[in-house]
Amino acid sequence: MLLDEYSRIVLPGQGTIEERDMFVRVCIRRLFSPHIPAAWYNPDMAATLYIVATPIGNLEDMTQRALRVLGAVDVILCEDTRHTLQLLNHFNIKKPLQSYHQHSNEEKTEAIFGLLRQGKSLALVSDSGTPTISDPGGRLVRRVREEFGDGVTISPIPGASALTAAASVAGLPTDEFLFLGFLPHKKGRNKLFDEVAACKRTVIFYESPYRIKKAMEQLQERCAPDRQVVVCRELTKKFETLYAGTLSDVAQKILGEEPRGEYVVVIGKK
Repeated sequence: MLLDEYSRIVLPGQGTIEERDMFVRVCIRRLFSPHIPAAWYNPDMAATLYIVATPIGNLEDMTQRALRVLGAVDVILCEDTRHTLQLLNHFNIKKPLQSYHQHSNEEKTEAIFGLLRQGKSLALVSDSGTPTISDPGGRLVRRVREEFGDGVTISPIPGASALTAAASVAGLPTDEFLFLGFLPHKKGRNKLFDEVAACKRTVIFYESPYRIKKAMEQLQERCAPDRQVVVCRELTKKFETLYAGTLSDVAQKILGEEPRGEYVVVIGKK
């Protein structure tokens, strides 16, 4: 139906004059010129970059606001178009996709600037969770702000995040904490673990299944065996698992099993 993707539009004879005017604009756009930017029929979405959180595993974590925005913007920027297309298909959202990831060059950034100069509304999503949190999207947000200043609205559409999900179930102090994202594979890794061991705040970092065992070993080399640790695996997914206790106990469990999925490691303060 014409109105399926426009939750703010009402039928003629209902709503305010502004809402009825918007209905007419949408009808004209859909019937005669599908390439007119969203800013023409919805001024609230003029030259806006939305930072949209998507589920980290469980699709039920997708918010209604995120669905509305993704269904209304002109273009969706994503890390992997194939991955995001699966998500959009699940929610029956049909929108143009453009890739933006850690290897995107200046030409890609300039193309995005061009869309914003046309008054188009864009949504930035990552493969999972909240964009720009340990994610290359932060670079785009910075560049857009440098290029346009207040001329482009940058608006967060909050939702799922592995960082906040892990912090919420860790039971460790989170009034202040240090977040390290994904740790480097080699260069600077040992130095970071030295800093973690000495930190007087809760520390949170992400780790892949290929390096989680090494991370546990490096922590054991530097931290007291009774340091409190929580390791979250496959958050919100079918095999979600939480390991909580002393570093000695948690490391023993992690080292004794086959790694699976992404991990979030939460370490209590020294």
